[in-house]
Amino acid sequence: MTAGFFCYLCRNLMRKYYIIMKYVRILFAVALVFMVCSAFSFKKGKGDKEKAVYAFGVAASFNDTVVYFTDIQALDSVKLDKNGFLPKRDLYTYQLKNYLEYDLRCLDYTCMIYFSENKKKLEKEAAKVKSKYKKNKTIVLMPVASEAFRFKKPEE
Repeated sequence: MTAGFFCYLCRNLMRKYYIIMKYVRILFAVALVFMVCSAFSFKKGKGDKEKAVYAFGVAASFNDTVVYFTDIQALDSVKLDKNGFLPKRDLYTYQLKNYLEYDLRCLDYTCMIYFSENKKKLEKEAAKVKSKYKKNKTIVLMPVASEAFRFKKPEE
């Protein structure tokens, strides 16, 4: 009877051991998945600071000889998307268009925005665009004062 009772206890202990080990394996698997997922969600270190995004706007019309230019401005709390494009860039051009239409009463202007994380490259691009317009002697370049117009981050 002691041998049978001993076998009975061993079988029950082994069943409980396998059940406990099953839960331990599941727990470790969940912990591993959690660690892997959380490792990719950490913010980048101090060396990978977010870069500022700079932009300037140009407004030209086929019906007018005046071309408006904004100064190069740092955009407030904006980050380029993974493809290097400015999110909601159309809304920035509409800001310039609305300023021209409502404040300066200049209708039918096509507005463009140039942007970059590198201010020096953007300054070169602005000079290049201005020089193209200066080649045509009939076109007048009008700067838009930064006190009068600033790009604002579009609302979400």
